Amino acid sequence: MRILLVEDEYLIADAIKASLERQAHHVDWVKDGRSAQDALAADRFDLTVLDLGLPHKDGMDVLRDLRRSGDKTPVLILTARDAVQNRIEGLDLGADDYLAKPFDMDELVARCRALIRRSNQNADPVLKHGDVELDTASQSVRYKSQKIELPPLAYQTLQVLLERQGRVVSKNDLSATLYGWEPEAESNVIEVYISQIRKKTRNDLIRTIRGVGYIIDTETV
Repeated sequence: MRILLVEDEYLIADAIKASLERQAHHVDWVKDGRSAQDALAADRFDLTVLDLGLPHKDGMDVLRDLRRSGDKTPVLILTARDAVQNRIEGLDLGADDYLAKPFDMDELVARCRALIRRSNQNADPVLKHGDVELDTASQSVRYKSQKIELPPLAYQTLQVLLERQGRVVSKNDLSATLYGWEPEAESNVIEVYISQIRKKTRNDLIRTIRGVGYIIDTETV
């Protein structure tokens, strides 16, 4: 999943970014409120981790403007402002969760997973489609009850498609989720990840819609 991290403290941001990326998320990092606002206006994210005491524009103002625009991107506030009134204000403005500094990194990562699941209407951390199961907590995949190994970006591709079962995901959307603002990948790299998934599971799991994207069809009973 693609996460926007808005944090001006380099050591904290670096640690958060590394921890989330170990959990198979792609993290784009900005260091001030105006940059956060520009990023949210220009790109789609699965989650925003938002500090409040930011240069140029306060995090509360970023959150207020985000919700006024109709953007429903899940937001986890991360801040040293731990007074009850600050938490109430942030939640009332539309934040989905609130974590005060100092915090436990494992708890932060778990809260991020939960918010992403909730936004995709998946309360269960295990994503299923027939005989394919992906556990977002343990980052493992099983096919016919047997654990299989996928390269990290193939795993992320499968997670995105399972999260959005029944919806077509464009190649550009997949690339943005996997790479964010990094230099663009080679043109055929998404096809490589799709092929890796099919070889380890089954060929009909992911349907290619030429010129549009990819879809894991909703299961029929």
